Amino acid sequence: MVRNEEAVKGNLFGFGKKNIDFAQYFTGTSYLKGLVSPDDNVDVAVGNVNFAPGCRNNWHIHHHGYQILLCTAGEGWYQEAGKPARLLKPGDVVVIHEGVKHWHGATKDSWFSHLAITKGIAEWLEPVSDAEYEQLGE
Repeated sequence: MVRNEEAVKGNLFGFGKKNIDFAQYFTGTSYLKGLVSPDDNVDVAVGNVNFAPGCRNNWHIHHHGYQILLCTAGEGWYQEAGKPARLLKPGDVVVIHEGVKHWHGATKDSWFSHLAITKGIAEWLEPVSDAEYEQLGE
């Protein structure tokens, strides 16, 4: 049974379009609604990222900045390399410092949405393997 679809698709910040520009860095389907870009004379980007069940991004590292995730709907995972995955729910906040290898995405049976506040550039790495993802407890 898939959970939280209505909560994610009816998100206050908008659902967005299929995340085609970054699709090569995701396993599964994600949707992106850009809210603020560095073109607005600020040094951060803010986007509402929505993940279909089972969708997750590749391992990645942020350089010359950081990332803050504000979880708004559904359930997802956040994991730093070498540490256990953390289950995320609405209201959770994750601060990711420069140089920390990590990934984030939806649980297997739930849609997931977070606002991503990002400064700097991401270095995209290898996908989270199906074996790594499947062993996460829910």
